[in-house]
Amino acid sequence: MSAGHGLVECEGMFHGLVHKSDDNGVEHLFLISRLGSVVAYFTSAKFLLYLGHALSTWGDRMWHFAVSVFLVELYGNSLLLTAVYGLVVAGSVLLLGAIIGDWVDKNSRLKVAQTSLVVQNASVILCGIILMIVFLFKTQLLTLYHGWLLTMCYILVITIANIANLASTATAITIQRDWIVVVAGEDRSKLADMNATIRRIDQLTNILAPMAVGQIMTFGSPMIGCGFISGWNLMSMCVEYLLLWKVYQKTPTLALKSGKVEESELKQLNVKKESDMKPAEGVQLIVEKDVTGFEPQQEKEVGCAARMAEPFITFRDGWVAYYNQPVFLAGMGLAFLYMTVLGFDCITTGYAYTQGLSGSVLSLLMGASAVTGIMGTVAFTWLRRKCGLIRTGVISGVAQFACLVLCAISVFMPGSPLDLTVSPFADISARLFESEPLPTLASPEDKPEMVFATGVPNLLNGSTTPANSNPEMSPEPVPLISVSLLFAGVIAARVGLWSFDLTVTQLLQENVAESERGIINGVQNSMNYLLDLLHFIMVILAPNPEAFGLLVLISVSFVAMGHIMYFRFAQKSLGKQLFVCCTPDPKAVSDSSPPGNTSTV
Repeated sequence: MSAGHGLVECEGMFHGLVHKSDDNGVEHLFLISRLGSVVAYFTSAKFLLYLGHALSTWGDRMWHFAVSVFLVELYGNSLLLTAVYGLVVAGSVLLLGAIIGDWVDKNSRLKVAQTSLVVQNASVILCGIILMIVFLFKTQLLTLYHGWLLTMCYILVITIANIANLASTATAITIQRDWIVVVAGEDRSKLADMNATIRRIDQLTNILAPMAVGQIMTFGSPMIGCGFISGWNLMSMCVEYLLLWKVYQKTPTLALKSGKVEESELKQLNVKKESDMKPAEGVQLIVEKDVTGFEPQQEKEVGCAARMAEPFITFRDGWVAYYNQPVFLAGMGLAFLYMTVLGFDCITTGYAYTQGLSGSVLSLLMGASAVTGIMGTVAFTWLRRKCGLIRTGVISGVAQFACLVLCAISVFMPGSPLDLTVSPFADISARLFESEPLPTLASPEDKPEMVFATGVPNLLNGSTTPANSNPEMSPEPVPLISVSLLFAGVIAARVGLWSFDLTVTQLLQENVAESERGIINGVQNSMNYLLDLLHFIMVILAPNPEAFGLLVLISVSFVAMGHIMYFRFAQKSLGKQLFVCCTPDPKAVSDSSPPGNTSTV
């Protein structure tokens, strides 16, 4: 009896061990599968695309911040070279945006991405080397050829930096408007998530990259900053080149490009066939050389004229194609948002300084704007899932405009410098017609201190000012109600702004034919730069703080017009269904329809 009982106990222990070993095996398999999924994600084309974009954006943001500071440093703390650089960059993209986009369309994806990457980084490296030479030998260069050699260095730096910006534009068009669509496939939800992740990377690098290079320049020197940026771009170029090749290998559909490329290849084949059929005709032409000798030369002249006119024809065709797009009004709505002073650029930062905000407060506000921008990308993915893509743009526009109403109210609150008795053009007319000397920020001996990543001299960084400062530049403390409402509206509006930006971006990705993605997005970039240029001209015409309130009201009006254009587009697209909210995109449509078709509601 005891022996049988012992046998039963042994059998139970054996089954328990078997079950335990089975549980351990299942747990082990689960861990292996989880590890495999993690490894698969970090080696996927999507993650490699994110990594390459992060490296590229980090280098871009460091360079864009540093080149402005370098130009100010080189030209005796004057903003002249920086202003010239800004105008050259804006004008170049405005004129060449369509041509760059057409070049993106007509060449293979890998060739475009690699060429623009190499040109961009090589230009930045070359600029960095020239700037280092200028910083080292500036006094010697001033004496050579009466300073003309130094002037040529300035021109060379601005020209090469402009080439780098044009190459960066080509990279943005091909990666963010084309590659990302192909990698996402026909899954529109995946495309929305990838767009949102790209924007989050942009938001983070916008804050962190200038802070990093600003610290290097503050604790080191501008020359060390040049060397660091050149070294970073050299290393980043090699890594990005490898990442692009890996993404291209992992996504075979990137090798397929429809539309214009196929047509051009067919034309080349037809030309080759015709040339193969012409030898006999050529023998006859040798006999009739005197009679028809001028015909080949005439054809060559026509071909040369057509080649010279090709960029102008491409420019015209690009704008016409952009106008004929179904998402034309949506793209125009996005462009109108660039005609604003309600952002964290040098204009708003300078105004904040005149209102008594310190550099530390401004850096915190910039960080808060980055956080709300990231919140906007999260809101975009959630709204798109619940209400559809087009309605997301409407909701985002309403949210942004509602927040900007605070900015309009701030113009009339206590502490606002708005004075309608002062002409907005009083300052510029005094400079031009009364020969009033321009104010200087600081003497050459007192080198301005750089505050965080703004690169703004440490003047007026608080409501109280030093005793030795200029009394005209040191007003009594003013109420902060107006400037507080202004920045509260600007920061809160970033949620709607970035959600709206992502909406229009995806509409362009989904509704523009693959063969026209480059040229249409190139024209879109040109429109954005055009409105951005107009906003700088507006500030140049009315630069005094008393007129800033008028600039705020004009900016809010342009934002309203942009969202009215988008609302008209949404109304034409959805009709009466526009206000039927909380209708998610049908999965069947998103899985079956290609990205080039009309967007789902």
